Amino acid sequence: MNRPRQSALDTVAHIVLSGIVVFAGAWAGASAAEEGSSFRVESEVFVNGAAEPVARSLTLFRDGIAWDFLDVPVTAGEPRLTVPTATTHGEVVLGEIVLHDPARERVVLIDPVRNVKTQIDAIRLDRLSASLASWARKSDDRLVRWAGGPDFGEGMKESDERIELVGPRVRYAVDFGDAPTPEAAGAYRRFADTAILLKAMVRPGGLPPFPRLAINRRVAAAGGIPTAVALEIDSRAAPVAGRADNLRCVHKFHPRLLSGDLSRIEEAESRVAVATPVELAVFVAVPPAPAH
Repeated sequence: MNRPRQSALDTVAHIVLSGIVVFAGAWAGASAAEEGSSFRVESEVFVNGAAEPVARSLTLFRDGIAWDFLDVPVTAGEPRLTVPTATTHGEVVLGEIVLHDPARERVVLIDPVRNVKTQIDAIRLDRLSASLASWARKSDDRLVRWAGGPDFGEGMKESDERIELVGPRVRYAVDFGDAPTPEAAGAYRRFADTAILLKAMVRPGGLPPFPRLAINRRVAAAGGIPTAVALEIDSRAAPVAGRADNLRCVHKFHPRLLSGDLSRIEEAESRVAVATPVELAVFVAVPPAPAH
């Protein structure tokens, strides 16, 4: 039997930690300097202290566009597509792909196995941001209400390489390093902004993302890119069923693309061109299990 298909945002699992919410101006087109910058970020997500990651992903930034790939293990008998890796001699299974295209104010989600894609425009995410904030600030749950913002000044601790934010039964900790250029820091933030709202749209029910807005705004202002992100939630606070109590994401930044990365981008571009457009509800639906 095939395992249930992951949603578009589950397949890019690191966005749970690396993203922040879209805000006014986040969808402005890339600057000329940013359009010429290219770099890569490898990410691993760990849940509740496990030694092995639950997901690995690769984000490639090129000419103002970000391509987000998930490399996933599969069980025998599952539909699968493989692509060469840039850093090893073998191949990896190709999971879903997310194209972040700020110049065109859009995000495109592609499922290579089913050969389908769906597009989400910036205005749709902006409206979701506003409705999330309104809902959270009226919540009866103290943690959810706090996460609705907008002020997170209290509980924020900063140093040259780390930012911590403590709220009601929750703690965020973000380590960051210097980006090679301010444009690279801005490009990563733009990607992360969009990614977390996509998760909220495709897999609703998580903790409101506004605390990360405050953190990532300061990281980007410092010219940084996150290297490790941790989220700890007290087990007594359960605003969302099924959420993990401790999440950790480790990012490895490289200032240049590798030769294999260019091949992956070309492959992704071809899949965007041939995939069949579908509505978001169809894209995220779990296909029925085959009859036996």
